[in-house]
Amino acid sequence: MALSLLTMATWYIYAGGAVAAVFLTIGLGRLDENASDAWIFRPLLIPGVLLIWPLVLWRWRVLHRGENKLDRHRMPRAAQDRIALAFVCAIPLIIGIALISRQNPDALAPPVLLEAAK
Repeated sequence: MALSLLTMATWYIYAGGAVAAVFLTIGLGRLDENASDAWIFRPLLIPGVLLIWPLVLWRWRVLHRGENKLDRHRMPRAAQDRIALAFVCAIPLIIGIALISRQNPDALAPPVLLEAAK
């Protein structure tokens, strides 16, 4: 279970790295005229883009289409209720799974007393 979570997190970060590479080299200058020649600050954006890359892609698409400026905030606001409900359901589920699948301390190897270095 832990290995699958780490694998999913790794692929999420890989996808974020790909989005960051494309967005920070090509997309940012096209979307914001003030950032077109500002290359020094772009590496500072990499950690944020790695973590919220789905939102970056969505906003990039909205701004690239030239939709109404107020429409670019509609998706996150509309999704807040569903996300809150998902968290309310997911957190007790995760805690329950953790409690059910925890290790049996009797099945573990007994502790070994280490000797001090001489």
